[in-house]
Amino acid sequence: MTASANSRRDGERLSVAVIGLGYWGPNLIRNLHELPDVGELWACDLRTERLEAIVSRFPAVRPTTSYDVVLANPAIDAVMIATPISSHHRLGTAALRAGKHVFVEKPLAACSRDALSLIGLAAERELVLMPGHTFIYSPAVVLIRSLIESGEVGDIYFISTSRVNLGLHQSDASVAWDLGPHDFSILRHWLEETPARVSAVARGCIIPDTPDVAFIDLEYASGTIGHVELSWLSPSKLRRTTIVGSRKMVVYDDTSTEPVRLFDSGATIRDPATFGEYTLTYRTGDILSPHIEAAEPIYRELEDFCRAIMHGTTPRSSAELGLEVVRTIEAVDASLAVAGAPVCVASNGSGGHVDAPTPLPGAPTNGAAHSAAAGADAGAIVTLR
Repeated sequence: MTASANSRRDGERLSVAVIGLGYWGPNLIRNLHELPDVGELWACDLRTERLEAIVSRFPAVRPTTSYDVVLANPAIDAVMIATPISSHHRLGTAALRAGKHVFVEKPLAACSRDALSLIGLAAERELVLMPGHTFIYSPAVVLIRSLIESGEVGDIYFISTSRVNLGLHQSDASVAWDLGPHDFSILRHWLEETPARVSAVARGCIIPDTPDVAFIDLEYASGTIGHVELSWLSPSKLRRTTIVGSRKMVVYDDTSTEPVRLFDSGATIRDPATFGEYTLTYRTGDILSPHIEAAEPIYRELEDFCRAIMHGTTPRSSAELGLEVVRTIEAVDASLAVAGAPVCVASNGSGGHVDAPTPLPGAPTNGAAHSAAAGADAGAIVTLR
């Protein structure tokens, strides 16, 4: 850990600055205000009206329009970056060089090269770097992980997720970069593996060059397959995931009063009575709705960040997890660039070099990927190194 962390006296609280007061920044401040490990709070935004609104709610917050003021203040231990994706690397690099611990709202960076740069700098300076993958702190998501780990669900056959709503279109990111990190981080937390291959189709319905709907297929080395549906164009908000295992099935609905339901359902093949005879037996048993602890995920997430700074622990939402999420989204983009052909996801052993995907013979390369894989070999794979 840093010298400032090692010299921290028992009971001494952290001084934290939140950078960006758009959609998510005020939520960070609200929860930081409640954390016992946080003392002085700063808010930084170029828009004075946003600063005034925060100070009216939380009078103790110290406002500033200058990021340089935050970085130059030796009393500030950590910064929390809640700004557009394109600024994450620049702002995070400046904070790490100034000796600040850094929390970056998802995704960690706009490309894996930038993510690796931040990770390397944080390791060199012995500082905490944490991406904000809030959903892996959800009590429902944590419970499902325990069900998988215990073997109650059995071998995972497939997982299907839908994360759709009407809006909010982002100015600097596709729907895959905006909503995808939620599902990719959850799947990584549950399965403890990154997809081996990704294929995707998408369309920019409102802004032609910015996909606002995407259908993404994932293949894992363990044999599990996944399907992720993302959209900013849906008549209703849906946050629903179905997990099908060899023993049981799980439905996770983040918008339901019963967010987790465990189904004792499945299918098995009975021993054949004669050669060549195979009979399926279907089981439809009890449906259990487990008790879910009442806790706000973002509060637990920020607790973890503070604990990592003060005690030298590795946060659940580690920088390495953030890198894997970024690499998965890059593979989505690479697949879109070759009309939905499967793309291998870069591994942690790639050394940080990510080549541009090589288009398949005859495949379109405009990145829109609105058509089927016309002219492309459906069985071919493009590799990201």
